[in-house]
Amino acid sequence: MLAHSHFRRIGLGLLLVIALSVGAFLWLQPRSSAQPSPDTTQAVATAKLERRDLSTSKTISGTIGYGNPRAVEGHKEATVTWLPAPGASIKRGQPLYRADDRPIPLLYGGMPLYRSIEGKGLVGRDVQIVADNLNKLGYELGYRPRAGTWVTPPSPSAPAAPASPDPSAPPSTPPATPPSPVKVKKDEGVLTAGMITAIKKWQRDLGLPETGSIAVGDVEVLSGAVRVDSVAVQPGAPANGPLMSVTPTRKVITVSAAMAEAASIERGANVTVLLPDETEVPARVLSVGRTLAAPEGSIGDSTPKLTVTVAVNDPATIAKIDSADVTVGFTGEAREDVLAAPVEALIALAEGGYAVQTPRGLVGVTTGMFAQGWVEITGEGLAEGTDVVVAS
Repeated sequence: MLAHSHFRRIGLGLLLVIALSVGAFLWLQPRSSAQPSPDTTQAVATAKLERRDLSTSKTISGTIGYGNPRAVEGHKEATVTWLPAPGASIKRGQPLYRADDRPIPLLYGGMPLYRSIEGKGLVGRDVQIVADNLNKLGYELGYRPRAGTWVTPPSPSAPAAPASPDPSAPPSTPPATPPSPVKVKKDEGVLTAGMITAIKKWQRDLGLPETGSIAVGDVEVLSGAVRVDSVAVQPGAPANGPLMSVTPTRKVITVSAAMAEAASIERGANVTVLLPDETEVPARVLSVGRTLAAPEGSIGDSTPKLTVTVAVNDPATIAKIDSADVTVGFTGEAREDVLAAPVEALIALAEGGYAVQTPRGLVGVTTGMFAQGWVEITGEGLAEGTDVVVAS
């Protein structure tokens, strides 16, 4: 009886396991729906091809100021008796400093005076510099020989012969050979009688001895008007050494550009300056330096860079700003009126190259310039207004 009851319990357990297994199997089977669900569609983002101008541009930080100062040295064997104060502006004809209590005027030019301007018939670019400055200062020069004219230069001063104990003996130094005529070249001037007279009048107006000649150190020649940045000596110092540092009088923007950045920047190029108040003003590149140096005042960045000087087209826009950080936008290569697509429309092909997806299918394209998120493309059947798929 007990055995029969035992086997009965085992049989009921087996039936329960089988029933549970069958139920689980049926539950896991996919169940058909009386009405199939509709297919789901996903919207595709598209954009239209455009004809537009593309350009590669870059922005570099800059600083408003007067540019990098340059040292000015005196060239006169004398004593400095007066120097201008920092911040002073010196123009053509005005004293840059005083030596032995005589004014040393500023003249404009591209080279210093390396010899005395004296002797009728003297020819050279330095003579032309003096002539140009006298003319700008309002002095009449009279007749000026033109380029191609033949002029006889002054005879060189012969050294004095030593005194002979015998007065009847012939001189030991033969007479100097008269100089041969020289042809006046372009950019050269000639020291004429009229110019010598003009020099004397100019000297008289300055309170200088009326010699009609200009010795080395009597004037200082710089490229233009200057603003005194700092003085290096005090009155009483020798006048034949470093005296002061100067900058141009016009405010400019100084940019420190890496070699790769400066490679595409050209003198005279048009740029855009973003001022601190978010105003954009047009400007142009005045110069691109050729000397690599670490930016002045840089902290942590000692990478040698080139100095690019930029001037705004309207100086009044920055006239009241003594110093400020700005951003300068430089335009690189430019392409006008090209067919362009958003960069996101490009599809890289397994065999190489690119394509775009249009309503009529995949179209292979040739790419050109990439700029501002767009790419220049050409491809069969592509035109302005064509829809292309873009990656979302």
